[in-house]
Amino acid sequence: MLTDQPNTLYCAQPDRYTQMHYQRCGSSGILLPRLSLGLWQNFGETDSLSNARALLHTAFDLGINHFDLANNYGPSYGAAESTFGQILKRDLLPYRDELLISSKAGYDMWAGPYGIGGSRKYLVSSCDQSLKRTGLDYFDIFYHHKPDPDTPLEESMQALDFIVRSGRALYVGISNYQAEQTQKAVEILRELGTPLLIHQPRYNLFDRWIEDGLTDVLREQAVGSIVFSPLAQGLLTDKYLQGVPENSRAARSEIVHLNEQHITPDKITKVKALNELALARGQNLAQMAVAWTLHNPAVTSCLIGASKKEQICSAAGALKNLNFTQEELIMINEISA
Repeated sequence: MLTDQPNTLYCAQPDRYTQMHYQRCGSSGILLPRLSLGLWQNFGETDSLSNARALLHTAFDLGINHFDLANNYGPSYGAAESTFGQILKRDLLPYRDELLISSKAGYDMWAGPYGIGGSRKYLVSSCDQSLKRTGLDYFDIFYHHKPDPDTPLEESMQALDFIVRSGRALYVGISNYQAEQTQKAVEILRELGTPLLIHQPRYNLFDRWIEDGLTDVLREQAVGSIVFSPLAQGLLTDKYLQGVPENSRAARSEIVHLNEQHITPDKITKVKALNELALARGQNLAQMAVAWTLHNPAVTSCLIGASKKEQICSAAGALKNLNFTQEELIMINEISA
């Protein structure tokens, strides 16, 4: 981390739970905040520790008590977990039992054949490393980050089951699994006695793949979901209406998921039309995009990212209007098709 701030005492806002909406995750006993904070960006070695603290403080003060990590979030790999661990120790440890903290493993993490995939060795080893970086005794949720075609699904699910039974996590989840894979994972975990709590897929107005079967599986099997990239890496905001600003996410060379080639004239035309609709609803485009994901009955929580605390406050404003008229939904479908 580049900078720090004085070691001031943090005290959470006493009214934090009156400001947030919560929804049951599948058929479990867990209530998730409708908004959760992801630490994919802005918590790495090149970022400011003082800003990271401000982001976590702001989120928790608004009732966002779910923080989502992964082993390779950074840069560099592991840095986001280490940053979170520092802030947890300094500020949030008194609130540990109020927090839902998750991490994941599946993508490449360290060299050699055991540093990626879905093997029992990789998943258990990675979970242990993540616990050390964060300073936690256990994760509330531990995910398999993506399916591994070279490892039997049974082995990956048995590893998740072991992680729970060994006390490393309370619940398990999967991410980026297709509908058929999810159905099989549900069945295997149910047989093992560790039910699948949650699925974490990508979902936004421009990327609706989960509607092609996955949401049906989640609802039929009573599995919760937390969707990531609701703003399409910032495209579904007013940031790019006039081109690509300097220092924006699309202008950062290290971000490969969104670049200037993705911001086509056709996309900008659609974004402008969606922006007009959002303004007519009394929201900015980012708020409407978040509200739209939460309108899907299969979605439990929406995972937001932020580089400024004002962005978290703005996202929380989306909860003031989660209802859409049939006419609005038709217009959104026509625009984003």
